[in-house]
Amino acid sequence: MILLMRGHDFFYEIESLCRLFYPYEKFEYAEQEPKAGDYLTAVIERGETEDRYLAGARIAENCRTAQETASKAAEREEKRILAALLFRVLSEQTGKKPLWGVLTGIHPVKTFRLLSQEIGEAEAAEYFREKYYVSPEKISMAQRTLRNQQKYLNAIDPRSFALYLSIPFCPTRCSYCSFVSQSVEKSRKLIPQYVKLLCEELRCTGRMARELSLRMTSVYLGGGTPTVLTAQELDEVLSAVKESFDFSDCGEFTVEAGRPDTITREKLRVMKRREVDRISINPQSMNENVLRAIGRKHSAQEIIDSFFLAREEGFDNINMDLIIGLPEDTPESFCETLAKLLELSPENITVHALALKHAARMMQDAEKEYHKSEKVSEMAEASVSMLSGAGYEPYYLYRQSRMAGNLENIGWCRPGRECAYNIATMEEIESIVACGAGGVSKVIDFSKDLIRRIFNFKYSYEYVARHEEILRRKDEVRSLFLEIEKNSGLFK
Repeated sequence: MILLMRGHDFFYEIESLCRLFYPYEKFEYAEQEPKAGDYLTAVIERGETEDRYLAGARIAENCRTAQETASKAAEREEKRILAALLFRVLSEQTGKKPLWGVLTGIHPVKTFRLLSQEIGEAEAAEYFREKYYVSPEKISMAQRTLRNQQKYLNAIDPRSFALYLSIPFCPTRCSYCSFVSQSVEKSRKLIPQYVKLLCEELRCTGRMARELSLRMTSVYLGGGTPTVLTAQELDEVLSAVKESFDFSDCGEFTVEAGRPDTITREKLRVMKRREVDRISINPQSMNENVLRAIGRKHSAQEIIDSFFLAREEGFDNINMDLIIGLPEDTPESFCETLAKLLELSPENITVHALALKHAARMMQDAEKEYHKSEKVSEMAEASVSMLSGAGYEPYYLYRQSRMAGNLENIGWCRPGRECAYNIATMEEIESIVACGAGGVSKVIDFSKDLIRRIFNFKYSYEYVARHEEILRRKDEVRSLFLEIEKNSGLFK
């Protein structure tokens, strides 16, 4: 698809919107239209006069057009107007009407929250409907999610942070995965050195937190699959966390146990001894055909066995992940999967919509259209009905590009079992200090409504080879906190 942008530079937003309607298209930018009929072409332009501008969007082949004259506005409103015009044209062209309308960002609930603070919740709902073209059911989901986050939003403290640790290794790589993780078969020799250097980074980060009098409110050990480590390696990492940080204000310590083929009684006991109080056991599906199709080496029964093993070892806060839109899955088999999880009654169930990225092996088979919108929409609707009926509430929500059915990922929980780290991350209400390969520290300057990011190296071999630079980057994190303190006095 050829995109022509005239009079504006909203490239990312416009391309993201076009992807909602043409998920498998390759996009190119041009300065002039190709010959008629050669390519599918979208023209998005804005022309200015002294105090007004004319915005327009059209599909060149058949002259479907939409245009609007409006007063000059802030950049956010200009983006919205151009996106809304293009949305109308693409909807007419394709017959599709994505449920989140023109919203293409990761954080729709945050957008709704900020708008509600500005004009009121009822007015924000109306704005979402009339200006962003968001469907009534998605507006309702945003409202429900926001209400379940409220006690965490009320507790915002600029001195607080969540600690994230990355273990970028897995038993095998799932076909849908695009994360920077490596299979143990290829990287086992690297893991001991990685663990040693991660512990060193944790000690360095702990010293920084103490010197700045920061308050750690949650810890999240993710990946990858952290339980791919041996029990001894896992104990080294968890011990480094416990010894390096003040847990006085920490209300949650999560480990992504993830794959049931990595969970053992010994590892569960290590986690329990180090006061981990929340784990994930992530089936993605309980359908054997689906598990084989995505490259999982375990059975559905092993998922159940791992769950009860964790219960035996005293874990009373367990999350389980599912994915909508996987190959070989159907609305009927997805509902069977969800029913089996509801029988187990975990405290959290997170429902993801499949997001196919270029790095995923499954993307090579995109022509199979695993995530046909009508099927995934049926699965999503069933998940809302079944989880709500079982007493679960949505408490965090986020979106990704190339998501099945233009849907979303929703975290559901029993009342009072919200994961504080997930809320802090997705709503961007708390600084995140990250350790390990692929970690991204996000320091929030509340006085300027600004987020500053410091990136660790993506790959584990880079992390090991250039570890001194990783530690220097922690000095950058320290400098950002000190700069905020100096300029705003928020830490006093």
